[in-house]
Amino acid sequence: MAKELTSRSENYSQWYNDLVIKADLAEASAVRGCMVIKPYGYAIWEKIQGQLDRMFKETGHVNAYFPLFIPKSFFSKEAEHVEGFAKECAVVTHYRLRNDDQGKGLVVDENAKLEEELIIRPTSETIIWNTYKNWIQSYRDLPILINQWANVVRWEMRTRLFLRTTEFLWQEGHTAHATREEALEETLKMLQVYATFAEEYMALPVIKGVKTESEKFAGAIDTYTIETLMQDGKALQGGTSHFLGQNFARAFDVKFLNREGQLDLVWATSWGVTTRLIGALIMAHSDDNGLILPPKLAPIHVVIVPIHKNEEQLSQISAKAEVLKKELESKGLSVKYDGRDTHKPGWKFAEYELKGVPVRLAIGPRDLENNTVEVARRDTLEKMIVPADTVGTYIPELLANIQENIFRRASGFREKNTHRVNTWDEFREVAEVKGGFAYAHWDGTSETEAKIKEETKATIRCIPLDNEPEEGKCIYSGKPSKQRVLFAVAY
Repeated sequence: MAKELTSRSENYSQWYNDLVIKADLAEASAVRGCMVIKPYGYAIWEKIQGQLDRMFKETGHVNAYFPLFIPKSFFSKEAEHVEGFAKECAVVTHYRLRNDDQGKGLVVDENAKLEEELIIRPTSETIIWNTYKNWIQSYRDLPILINQWANVVRWEMRTRLFLRTTEFLWQEGHTAHATREEALEETLKMLQVYATFAEEYMALPVIKGVKTESEKFAGAIDTYTIETLMQDGKALQGGTSHFLGQNFARAFDVKFLNREGQLDLVWATSWGVTTRLIGALIMAHSDDNGLILPPKLAPIHVVIVPIHKNEEQLSQISAKAEVLKKELESKGLSVKYDGRDTHKPGWKFAEYELKGVPVRLAIGPRDLENNTVEVARRDTLEKMIVPADTVGTYIPELLANIQENIFRRASGFREKNTHRVNTWDEFREVAEVKGGFAYAHWDGTSETEAKIKEETKATIRCIPLDNEPEEGKCIYSGKPSKQRVLFAVAY
């Protein structure tokens, strides 16, 4: 199992694909570019979804659902938005099939052509703002704080499981506000929710920043992002929060009577994360033995494996395991007892190592005699012998330690692979050889940004929010620059 994984040093991309498939997370489907998320992979998504949903509701948001299909004319109303998504849209043109007259099976019924084509949603701003027009008349109707858990379709040419697929799962928040200040506050609040989730639950350090004009969301005034670093030195965008200004309210004529009794356009935000977060979890933490999952997002916290030679031993061990299982479950932990007689203990150890279960308990005849258990932690592969009577307090503390250690390790990796560069040669060495983040001066022009991307594949991931002003010269053009920005080659 784990031995069949390609090593990261040999071929990182193949290691990732091997791991997604062999750990039973997902697989390619019969539909080109789409994936089947398998139960274990979906269980991780449910953990992500559950925690984010709690955080959204704690900040005053509620869930709703909007149609999968969007009239084509809606996209035409916001010019920048339609231009940004036009090349990725899947279009429904007919509503019926019929049997072919020549007996060649089903064909599209040409008499069933839609009066207006429908776009399968790549994102929902247009359909939602068309709806909000009916909901908003006065400042008393604001703010509207809605989130949607849904699937979207963006027609991708090059796909990779979880990271980039034609159809993927996500959440998209869409909020409406009476003032610019409220909308900006919401945009930054949700960015912080994403950053907190990434660091405290995914154990993944992030850099918060704003996208450049050429990298922002189509139709936004500003796009804010959290950027993360994977073990191969490439960046991954973890989530985005968009300040939409009044663009969509203007496009769909969403006006309200403000407190001064005057008609005004509504202010908007949108924000989202996707199943790409599972790809981030894999690439940021895992090793050549398989997944390493932060305990807070692991579907199974603890697995108990019996080691026995006969049925009598198995019966005694099973009874002991059941006691420990109930005790740990009373602490809010997810515990699995694997008593299958179809696989040997060594095979089970490799399986749960591959699947990234944070803690493994092994109980054998000697453990019954000594009232102990063997504890193995997935993040370091260390093993300890622990008194069975202390398991109820020891394991929760160990899981907290594992969560902290995974974050500490990812933070150390990012620190080691973050470079301040001052020359074009230094920049190219980071972008093309070393990998990692590069803090470098940029002259602020889209022309220079495009040239750098063309020559090195590195993009400006963001202008960090904690940037300090610093006079310098652009690493490419030599023109004056007032601050450094964050570059990296990215997924």
